[in-house]
Amino acid sequence: MAGYRLRSFETIGSTNTEALAAAAAGDTGGVWFVTAQQNAGRGRRGRQWESPVGNLAATLLIVPESSPTLAATLGFVAGVSLNRALSSILPSGLVKIGIDGADGQSDGSKARIALKWPNDVLADGAKLAGILLEAQKLSDGRHAIAIGFGVNAIAAPQGLPYPATSLLDLGVSRDAQSVFEALSDAWVDTFGMWNDGRGIGDVLKQWRASAAGIGAPVAVNQNGEVLRGIFETIDDEGRLIVRSDDDRRIVITAGDVHFGATASARS
Repeated sequence: MAGYRLRSFETIGSTNTEALAAAAAGDTGGVWFVTAQQNAGRGRRGRQWESPVGNLAATLLIVPESSPTLAATLGFVAGVSLNRALSSILPSGLVKIGIDGADGQSDGSKARIALKWPNDVLADGAKLAGILLEAQKLSDGRHAIAIGFGVNAIAAPQGLPYPATSLLDLGVSRDAQSVFEALSDAWVDTFGMWNDGRGIGDVLKQWRASAAGIGAPVAVNQNGEVLRGIFETIDDEGRLIVRSDDDRRIVITAGDVHFGATASARS
């Protein structure tokens, strides 16, 4: 965790909220906010994120000198970092589960951990972790970036429309602190590669190498409208590129992504 400060809490509403409040109060960033229990966590689009005691809830506050457009690519830095951390924790081997699963890759071979655009991490095809990137403009014109990480270390939420899992479900007994240590170490290396946005090409290359579903059927739900096609790639700005059924190449900037049977369903 070289060069970063740490603020820890027993219980907190949201680590992202705490981080952005600190930025508004003048914190210059480079600080982790970690809690044993988060009781008002949120995911993308304001969705609730369950974070019971034992799971990891952490946010890194960064105030980069780069443009807002480049700062937005920190989500891919976060994804690569979390992929590295979880891959180092989870034993090798593939036991694919879940209707929304898609194989990940590592050095050309199948891998248990895969990155799902834009901000999820899958293990054996089920959601293991999520990332939430939020920005806030500061009085000096710069943007504070709160990068929230949620990892299901001991428990996964139930009743979701997609499969979810935890490290414990996968046979790995690791506490939130050890997961955080692996994540914070991986972040240092990946953030160094990003290099104020100058190295985003290298980061995206690593992200693509671990991506779930490239070359496979995909369905993207955008406010109730569903686009189906083939997940072609992630472009140099981190946007999802889908080859539609009528052979159009469509650029997607936001949406809920589904693979497998869900992507193929026509109802």
